[in-house]
Order: sequence, then C-alpha cells, then structure tokens
Amino acid sequence: MPMTIYGREAWCLQSLIDAGKRGCTPIDRPAPRWSAYVHDLRHDFGIIIETIHEDHGGQFSGTHARYVLHSDVTILEQEGLTR
Repeated sequence: MPMTIYGREAWCLQSLIDAGKRGCTPIDRPAPRWSAYVHDLRHDFGIIIETIHEDHGGQFSGTHARYVLHSDVTILEQEGLTR
C-alpha cells in the first residue's frame, strides 16, 4: 500500500533500508530523536522495526538501541531527501 513519509521519519526509514539486516544505531547515524522517529514509523505507518538493546563502554557507558527493519519497503519516489 503506497504511503507518503517525509521529514525525519523518511530519513530514518532510508537509514534503516540502507543498513539492511545489520540495522543501525543512533551512534552510527546520529540524530536527535531516533526513538521518536521509529515510534512514528511503527505506530503511524505500521512498519515493523525491531529494537535490540546493546551495551557500550566508554566514558558514558550504558546501553543503546539498534533498530532493524523487518518490513519489506520499496521507495517509489524521493523528493528532497538528503543523506
């Protein structure tokens, strides 16, 4: 079913498509509100995205999320999307 996704949600979806099965993290692809973009894609558009929680070390050790796209998505048309 065709749908229009724009703005940061479109950027997030393109990042997930580009990452493939390895998924991506806010560490790999910095953006201010990854969890919000993923939430919108899941709840507003019904896109299946897995969240994997990973540990990381360093000065600010803790955990971060890795997001993996599981829905089959095809980009039909792109306007003004910069990577």
